[in-house]
Amino acid sequence: MTMSSIRELNMQVKEEAIFLQDLLTEINKVMVGQEALVERVLIALLADGHILLEGVPGLAKTLLIKTLAQAIQADFSRIQFTPDLLPADLIGTQIYNPRTTEFSVHQGPIFANLILADEINRAPAKVQSALLEAMQERQVTIGDVTYMMEDLFMVLATQNPIEQEGTYPLPEAQVDRFMLKVKVDYPSREEERLIVDRMTGEMLPDVNPVVSPEDILRAREMVRQIYVDDKIKEYVLDLVLTTRQPGNNGLSDLNTLINFGASPRASINMITAARAHAFLQGRGFVTPEDIKQIAPDVLRHRVIVTYEAEAENISSDHIVSRILNHTDVP
Repeated sequence: MTMSSIRELNMQVKEEAIFLQDLLTEINKVMVGQEALVERVLIALLADGHILLEGVPGLAKTLLIKTLAQAIQADFSRIQFTPDLLPADLIGTQIYNPRTTEFSVHQGPIFANLILADEINRAPAKVQSALLEAMQERQVTIGDVTYMMEDLFMVLATQNPIEQEGTYPLPEAQVDRFMLKVKVDYPSREEERLIVDRMTGEMLPDVNPVVSPEDILRAREMVRQIYVDDKIKEYVLDLVLTTRQPGNNGLSDLNTLINFGASPRASINMITAARAHAFLQGRGFVTPEDIKQIAPDVLRHRVIVTYEAEAENISSDHIVSRILNHTDVP
């Protein structure tokens, strides 16, 4: 791609990304702080990916996705995952009508644009498998009929890191389907004071619909066109391959700490998410900084640590940070 075409693409992205300011204004009416979380959710939305949030209850995860759905005029479903949940509770079922002797299909809450799968690790494997089909194949099967999901379809799943009793750990294959895994932390004292004032006032702020689903789908088309240089792609491959064979990049001490490295889906998602990150900045090209910003959220759930690493209290975040700091930046 020539410099003139990159400049032209840059101008197009700036014009197309203007609607994000209105969207952020509406979100910030109710959200206080959590800028990184809001940014990551928008990245997943623009990159047509799914996102896994890990954090204690009460950190506005539900509020964020509900506010986003109101602002973009999208259908929203909140599904509370529990040990007794059945696949039919998620995707729907066939109901027999004795008068007509025929079956009719009752679609479940999965048929929406934005899905909040709350405490996803509390549901058994069959339910997680049903959600996996919807996430990966963008379809669900009820009886012998397959139904396609909407073009705008995103799953935002949450899991609680402190309560592990009665949970079903997500299989690595399903975790890999999430483009990003984001850790949500407590707000600062000043932010929490603002939250208290805002949420205990006489009137809660109203969220206005300012964006349509068509705007998001059109923005996704623009995101796919954002330029990624070959050197950026090689940088991404250096990062991902180092998670598999750290010794080849001068990090032999990580060999005993990594059980499995990131899959090829990590390389794809890192470039796709970096494009969305560049779009949020109003840029038509990806920089190494985009990769460095998004890499921890793409890799943390794809790098599986060994028992030795767990015994030494070394997390995948620590390993990813070492790899980022050690890998040459183009």
